[in-house]
Amino acid sequence: MITVQASDFIRVLPEVILSIFAILVMLFEPFLPARRKTLLGWFALFGVIAAGAAAMRTSFSPGPAFGGSISADPFSLYFIALFLLVAALCLLGSFDYLVRDSINHGEFYALVLMATVGMCFMAASTELMMIFLGLEISSLSTYVLAGFKRHDPLSNEAALKYFLLGSFATAFFLYGIAFVYGLTGTTNLLALSDRLSRSAASRTPLLWVAMVLMFIGLGFKVSTVPFHVWTPDVYQGAPAPVTAFLSVGPKAAAFAVILRIFLGAFQSAGSLNFQILWLSAVLTMVVGNLAALWQSNVKRLLAYSAIAHAGYVLVGITAGGAEGTSAVLFYLTAYALMNVGAFLLIAHLAGTAARSTRIGDFTGLGYTRPGVAACLTVFMLSLAGIPTTVGFLGKFYLFRAAIHSQLIGLTIIAVLTSVVSVYYYLRLVVVMYMREGKPEATSGPLPWALRVALATSVIGIFVLGLFPNELVVLTGLAARPLP
Repeated sequence: MITVQASDFIRVLPEVILSIFAILVMLFEPFLPARRKTLLGWFALFGVIAAGAAAMRTSFSPGPAFGGSISADPFSLYFIALFLLVAALCLLGSFDYLVRDSINHGEFYALVLMATVGMCFMAASTELMMIFLGLEISSLSTYVLAGFKRHDPLSNEAALKYFLLGSFATAFFLYGIAFVYGLTGTTNLLALSDRLSRSAASRTPLLWVAMVLMFIGLGFKVSTVPFHVWTPDVYQGAPAPVTAFLSVGPKAAAFAVILRIFLGAFQSAGSLNFQILWLSAVLTMVVGNLAALWQSNVKRLLAYSAIAHAGYVLVGITAGGAEGTSAVLFYLTAYALMNVGAFLLIAHLAGTAARSTRIGDFTGLGYTRPGVAACLTVFMLSLAGIPTTVGFLGKFYLFRAAIHSQLIGLTIIAVLTSVVSVYYYLRLVVVMYMREGKPEATSGPLPWALRVALATSVIGIFVLGLFPNELVVLTGLAARPLP
């Protein structure tokens, strides 16, 4: 029997606040006229800020909650801060977009908040069933967000594919949990780690089956090959601010779960653990980068880019240990800044109904809108890993961790595929600055809320790229308590 104490609620305070604000947004929505729905977005943003303040309060009283099913530790608090940053940037970048495309409804903001709640629970849970509940809360919210443009066939297709394949993958994950419970009699990650390290269960084929099933379920969420087939269509069809959110938030949450399970509870499983992660990393980097070379649509290009970046993160997870985990946390923050910024800017430039998303539509943008083109160039260069940007340091830390773990072959493959990625990122830069013509991308002014989001991303890219020490210290602290 679990005894609930006041400290338990303090340790889930960010999730509680986000849930309350999501409910309030839905309650207020019917009483606001259509032209004032954006006020709900600002209210949701205030909820995200309040949740951030609550996370700071929680950091002063860390520890387990609700019988050890939740853990308010540096690892979970780091991810919660990352999720709140992503949610805030996506909300800021969505206000004008939703009004422009006539889909400005309060449900959007409530769903973003609830998806963030689910992601926070995924990162903070040390109980497999709690992880599953967090996964479902996040997934159900993002399924609806992907199809939020209800009168757009592409958006409907994106939502349907995401829902069907997502439900199928979730079944794999749940089936893996069932195997784990049947073998060990527990779904608590701490107890699971202890029992596997002291018994022969870690060497039974059924446990290996459980690990594979759970990795399939999580591999779908992070778009690893061969579970990536949904990604290009969903990223292209979903509203662009939703794509920005999907490309970072749920993926980071799934990586948090992978870290807790495979580097924590299943650490004693040793060789099979390593083989699954190594093979998945290689396939994901190779397929993602090679497929991106052939894309002419910017959203699809960034979708395959997101697949490739999932492979880079798996390099750090394969390296394991505190250094590998720290590198993964640093890279996820870097990826959040550059990928969210890129998608939000493309959402604005694409115009109503995303009519201008082909690479050719950005021809000559560097001359007609130099500031916007410079901003987009920064995102592309950081994604490519050019020095002075946070993308370069993120890859450096990942590859260094792999070398220190004697993964020389994996590091060589990662470096070579990263070199390949420079080509397709620079394609967009070349089109903007070295091709003559008039851009089809919208010439409308940037809304100031979007400017704040873009400025935050660009400043973060350079500040963390030149002065990373503070973040490195934080990631080092967060990498310790696993599972």
